[in-house]
Amino acid sequence: MDPAKTPLGQMLLDEITPVVMVLSTPSVEEACLKNGLSFLHMLTPFSSFNNIDVPVRTASDQPYRLQKFKLRLYYASAVRKPDLEVAKEHLRQVITEAGEKQFSELSLDTPEINHVLENYQSGNAPSWLHFFNKELIRAVSFSEHETFDHPVACLLAVSSKDEQPINRFIDLFNTNKLPSLLNDGMMDPKILKHYLLVHDNQDGLADRATKILTEMRSTFGTSDCALLCINSSTDAPVKHEENPWASYLWQNSDGSPGQHLGFFLNTDDITMIKDLMQDFSSKHIIPSMEQKIRVLNQQVSATRKGFRNQIKNLWWRKGKEDGTDSANGPMYGFSSTESQIRVLGDYAFMLKDYELALSNYRLISTDYKLDKAWKRYAGVQEMMGLAYFMLDQSRKEAEYCMENAFTTYLKLGSSGQQNATRCGLWWIEMLKARDLYKEAAPIYFRICGEDILHSAVMLEQASYCYSSKPSMLRKFGFHLVLSGDRYNKCDQIKHAIRTYRSALSVFSRTTWSHIKDHVHFHIGQWYASLGMCDVAVKHMLEILACGHQSKTTQELFLSDFLQIVQKTGQTFEVSRLQLPVINTSSLKVVFEDHRTFGSASAANTRESLWRSLEEEIIPSFSSTKSNWLELQSKLISKEYRESNVCVAGEAVKVNVEFKNPLQIPIPVSGVTLICKHFPSAVEVKSDENISRRENDNAGKCEELTACRDMCSENSFLASEVDFLLRGGETTMVQLSVTPREEGTLEVIGVRWKLLGSIVGFHDFDFNHVKKNTLKGKGKGKRSTNEILKFLVIKSIPKLQGSIHPFPDKAHVGDLWHLVLELRNPSEFPVKNLKMKISHPRFLNIGNQESMKSELPACLMKKVDSVPSGANANPFNKSDTVFMFPEGTTVQGATPFAWPLWFRAAFPGKISLYISIYYEIGDISSVIKYRVLRLQYNLQVLPSLDVSFQISPSSLRLQEFLVRMDVVNKTASEDFLVNQLSSIGSNWEISLLQPADTIFPSKSLKAGQAVSCFLTLKNCRSLLAAKDNISLVPKPVKNDIILVPQGSEDSVYDVSSEPLVNFHHYEKQQQELQHEAQGDLNTVDFVLISRPLQSNSDAGFVGPPVVMSHYACHCSTASTGPISWLLDGPRTLHHNFSASFCEINLKMLLHNSSDATAFVRITTSDSAVNGGHLNSANTAVSESSSDDQGGWRHVTPVNEVKVTSNISGTQPETPLSLGSVSPYIWSGSSSTKIRLESMSSAEIPLQICMFSPGIYDLSNYVLHWNLLLAEGQGDQDEMRRQSGKCVGYTYYLTVLQST
Repeated sequence: MDPAKTPLGQMLLDEITPVVMVLSTPSVEEACLKNGLSFLHMLTPFSSFNNIDVPVRTASDQPYRLQKFKLRLYYASAVRKPDLEVAKEHLRQVITEAGEKQFSELSLDTPEINHVLENYQSGNAPSWLHFFNKELIRAVSFSEHETFDHPVACLLAVSSKDEQPINRFIDLFNTNKLPSLLNDGMMDPKILKHYLLVHDNQDGLADRATKILTEMRSTFGTSDCALLCINSSTDAPVKHEENPWASYLWQNSDGSPGQHLGFFLNTDDITMIKDLMQDFSSKHIIPSMEQKIRVLNQQVSATRKGFRNQIKNLWWRKGKEDGTDSANGPMYGFSSTESQIRVLGDYAFMLKDYELALSNYRLISTDYKLDKAWKRYAGVQEMMGLAYFMLDQSRKEAEYCMENAFTTYLKLGSSGQQNATRCGLWWIEMLKARDLYKEAAPIYFRICGEDILHSAVMLEQASYCYSSKPSMLRKFGFHLVLSGDRYNKCDQIKHAIRTYRSALSVFSRTTWSHIKDHVHFHIGQWYASLGMCDVAVKHMLEILACGHQSKTTQELFLSDFLQIVQKTGQTFEVSRLQLPVINTSSLKVVFEDHRTFGSASAANTRESLWRSLEEEIIPSFSSTKSNWLELQSKLISKEYRESNVCVAGEAVKVNVEFKNPLQIPIPVSGVTLICKHFPSAVEVKSDENISRRENDNAGKCEELTACRDMCSENSFLASEVDFLLRGGETTMVQLSVTPREEGTLEVIGVRWKLLGSIVGFHDFDFNHVKKNTLKGKGKGKRSTNEILKFLVIKSIPKLQGSIHPFPDKAHVGDLWHLVLELRNPSEFPVKNLKMKISHPRFLNIGNQESMKSELPACLMKKVDSVPSGANANPFNKSDTVFMFPEGTTVQGATPFAWPLWFRAAFPGKISLYISIYYEIGDISSVIKYRVLRLQYNLQVLPSLDVSFQISPSSLRLQEFLVRMDVVNKTASEDFLVNQLSSIGSNWEISLLQPADTIFPSKSLKAGQAVSCFLTLKNCRSLLAAKDNISLVPKPVKNDIILVPQGSEDSVYDVSSEPLVNFHHYEKQQQELQHEAQGDLNTVDFVLISRPLQSNSDAGFVGPPVVMSHYACHCSTASTGPISWLLDGPRTLHHNFSASFCEINLKMLLHNSSDATAFVRITTSDSAVNGGHLNSANTAVSESSSDDQGGWRHVTPVNEVKVTSNISGTQPETPLSLGSVSPYIWSGSSSTKIRLESMSSAEIPLQICMFSPGIYDLSNYVLHWNLLLAEGQGDQDEMRRQSGKCVGYTYYLTVLQST
C-alpha cells in the first residue's frame, strides 16, 4: 500500500502544504475580475503540480526528487484563525445546499438494499460529505500551536496601471496590513517575498510594464521579480474546452452561476501563469524551505541533540511538572527553541522528509509534555501519527499517537473540540486505508460533540462504515435512523428523508415491525410537511396495520394519516391495502350448479359428506348414456369445458375474512366483489388474462373499476356490504355476485372503502383459494386462472325447502311432528323427487295421511288395533332413501308439504343433513337434475336415563325378574312417566308393586332416581313346530301404566307410526353396540314420558307432548340358549329313625335357539371337607370331587339382591356333621337328552336324605352342544355352540317328624 495514494495521503498532500500569503492591489483584482475570477482564484488551479520533478536535499547529504507538490494561496486577510460561529454557519449552508441537491435526485421509490450497498460499499460516502470534512479541517487552520499553516512566502502583486508601483510594493507589506500572527510574534516575519507585476493587455502595450519590471529588479533583486501579462484575447471571448477553474467554482463568491470563467485568457496567458507558478515553487519556495531546514537542523543539533544537551534540557525543565495545567502552556515565540523545532518538523513533513519530521516531533513532544502545553503536545502527537502513516511503519504506533492526540484534545474541552474533530477524521481515514471500517465507525460517534447537526453528519458517515464487506446491515440502518433523527431536529428535513429512506431499504426485509413503523411514519410526516402528500400517504399506508403497537400509537398513526389525506382533498385508490387484513387462505367460494343449498351452514359442510349421503339418490348412468357433465362438455367450447358452472339469476357467493389488527374500531364501507363478465360470443384467451395480471397495481385497479361500472347494470349485480370492525375483531363477510346473462363470469378480487377516504383493492391469490365443492373424479385439475371463473348457463328451476317448526334445543326422547315444505318459483316443474336423511334416528319420514295428525292422539292405541312387529312406510323402498309418490311435482307459488317425525335420540350437538333429489322438467336445460341440500343444527340435552337388569325366575320357566332404574339427569326439569311397554307380542310384563308406590310425588323430579321391579314372561309357544313356522300372535299384556291416575284407554300404541319406526332405527343402532345379532332371548322396552311443564328457554319450539326412551336387546339368556328349572318340594318331614328319606324332583328344560341341542346333566353327591361346605363353583370344578351336605346358613329373603348374574359365588359356612354323607343322588349320575329347536322337555330326578337339615341341591352341571346346520350362524355363534352351566341354588329343608 502506497500511503500517498490513499484518501488520507491525498488529503495530507492537499492540506499540509506550504502556504503562500497573497497581497494585491485593487487594480490587479479589477483586471482579473474581467474573467470572473479574483487574482488568487486565477492562480490557484496552477499551484498544484503532479510532476514538478525538483531535487530536494534537507538535513541529510542524500538528495531525493520531489514529484508532487502544492501551494496553498491565501489573501493576507484570510491568514487568521476562522471565527467559530462563521464556520458553523458556513457548514450549515454546505449541508443545506447538499440536501437540496441530493433530495432533487432522490427517487420516490424505496431504494433496494443492494443498490444502497453498492453506492456506499467500502465506506464511500457521498461527495458532499468529503467536502464537509475538508471544511471541518479548515475550520481549525492557522492555529498558533501549529506552523504548517504559517506562510512560507509572500506574493505581492501590483498592476502596471498603478501609480508609483515600487512604492505600492513597499506599502503592501505594511505591518498594519499583515496578519495578527505576524504582528504578535507567533510567526517569523522574515519570509520569502516575491514581487509580481501584472499587466492587462487590454490596457495597451507592455512597454510601460517592461520599464517598471526593470526598475523592480534594480530595487528588489533580479530573481525576486516577475511580470505576468493577462487578458490577451481582445477580439472575442475564449471558450476553454477544459476549464481549469471549473473545480474551483464553489470558491467564486462574486460570480453569478451563468458567468463564464477565463473569457479573456488565451493559451499564452495560461501558459505564462503556469510557468510563473512553477518557477515560483521550484526556484524560490522549495529552495528557501531547504535552506531553512538545514539552518534549523544545525541549530537544533547544536542545542538539543546529544546526551549533554538532553541532560541540560531536562535539568532546565526540572520542576515544571508541578505547575498548573493550561491549554497552551507557556507562551512560545517564533524564535523559541520549541517553535523552531516545530517549524523544522513541519517543513520537513511538507517536503516529504517524514523521517526528519518524525525525529523532531519526538524531540519536541517530551518538552511540551513536561511544560504541560497540552494543546501543543496533542498537535505534535497528531503529526507523529501522520508521519508514521506516511512512512507506512509501525501501525500500532501511528494509532497510539492518534488516540493519544484525540483524547488530549477532548480533555481540553471546548477549546480542543474542533482540533479533536480534525484528528478524529484523519484517524478514521487512517483506519479506512487499512480496511478497518468497523473500527473506524465508533470514532465517528466519539467526535459527534454537542452540536446536533454535526452529530447527524458524523452518524451518517459512521453508518457507511457498516456497509462495507462484510456488511452489518442492522448497525448500518440503526445509525442512519439516528442520523435522520438529528437532521430532523436541525430542520434538515430533506436530509432526514434521505437517510430514513436508505434505512428503510434495510428494515423492509426484516421482521422488526416497530422500527419499520417508526421509519414509515416519520417519512410520511416529513413528506407532508414539504407538501408532497401523495408520497406521504404511500408511506403512511404501510403503518396502518400496526397491530403490534399500543392503542395510543395506533390512534396517533390513524389520526395523522387522516389529516394527510384530508390535505390532499382526494380519494386514494390503493392495491392490497393492509387495513383491514384479508385472509386469502380462508377464502371460500359458494356457487350452485346441480348442487343447491338451503342455508349457509349447508354450503359450508364438507363436500365428501354430501357425496357419501347422495350416493344412493343420484342415478348412475350406464356407459352408453351421458351424465350432465359429459352433456355439458358437448354443448360448450373446449376452452370452458373445465370451468365451474353457475346459473343465471343465482348468486355466486364468496366468503372473505376481514381482520382488524388494531385495538381501535375501523369503519369499512362499500365492500364488493370485482368481477368481469363476457357474453357467450366473446372469448378471452388465457394469455390475455395472464398479461393483464402482470400489469402494475394502479393500472389494474383502474381497469377493474371501469369494467365493473360498465357491466354491473346489465350483465351482473354485485352486492355491497358495510360493517364496523371492532378492535382485534375478525369477521367473515359473504359477498355475492349474481350474473344476469349467459356467458363467462370471472371474480377477480374485492374492493372496499376505508374511513371514507381510501379505496382498497385486493386481488385474490388463486393459489390459496378454497372451494366448497369438489368436482367429479373424472374431471381434470384446473389451472389457477380458472378457479374463480364460471360458465353462466340459462336459468333453470331451483327447489327451495325448509322444515318447520324445527327446534334449536331438545331433550333426549322429545317427539315432534314437523313439516317439510318445498317451493319452486320457476315456471318449469320438478319431478321424480327422492330424499335421504343422514340421521334416521332423529328424523323419520311420515305418510301423507299423517299430515294432519296431532300428538298425542295419533299415538293412542285403538280398540280394534292389531299388534304388529313393524309398521313400514309404504313409500320407502329402502331404509335410507325415501321415494315421493309417483307423479309428485312441485311448481308455482303453491308449496308442497310432507310430514316428518322428529325424535331426539341422544345428547350432544347434532347436525342433521338432508338431500332432496329432483329432476328438471325443461328438457332443453344442460343440467338435467339438481339436489337440494339442507342442514339443521340443534343441541340435545339429557333427560331420562333408563336401564334394565334381568334375572331368571327360580319359580317358573321362561319367567324373569326385571329391575328398571330411571334417573332424571336434568337440573331443573320434572317429568311425568306415563307408560312402560315391551315391543312385540312375545313378552308380557307386569308390576310387582302398585304404581303409586313407585312415584309417590306423581312425577320424577330433577336429579331424582327411581327403581321398580317387574315380572317378564316369554309368551312364545313352547310347542312351536320344528320348521319354525310362526303362529298367530295372541294378545298379550305388554303395556304398563305408571301414572296413578292413568286409565287403560290412554295407552300409547308402541307398534304404530312413528314409535315403531324410531324403534326400528334404535334397535339397529343398539344391536351394533350390544352385539346381539341373532339372539332370540332378548326383549326391547320403550318408556313413554312427557315433561311436567313447558320449557321457557330460548330454542325450544314448545312443550313436547310425548317423549320416548328405548332400551333394546336386553338379554334374558345370560347362561346360554338352554334354560332350566328344578321343581319339587321345598320343606318336608320325615322320621329318620325308621328309614332314610327318598324325594322325587323334576327338571324342566327349554331350548330357545334355532338349532337342535344335546344336553347332558351330571350330578355329584355331597361330601365332608374339613367341616366346611364347598361352594357351588367348587362342587362343579374339575379339580374337586367333594360333595355338599348338612346344615346350611340361609340368607334372609329381604337381603336377596336381584342380579343378572346367575352363577354367583356362595359364602362358605362351617359344617357340623360327621363324616357320613348326608344325601346322595339316587338316580343316574349322568343323563343325556336331545332337545329340538324351540322345544321343552321334563327329566325326573331322585335324591336320598340320611339326616335332617337344610340342603343346597345345586351340585349338578349342564353340558350342552348345538347342532348347527351347514352355513347357519356366524362366527360368534360358532364360538357359543357348546357350553357348561352350573346348577341354580335350590334349598330343601328336611325336618325330623315326631
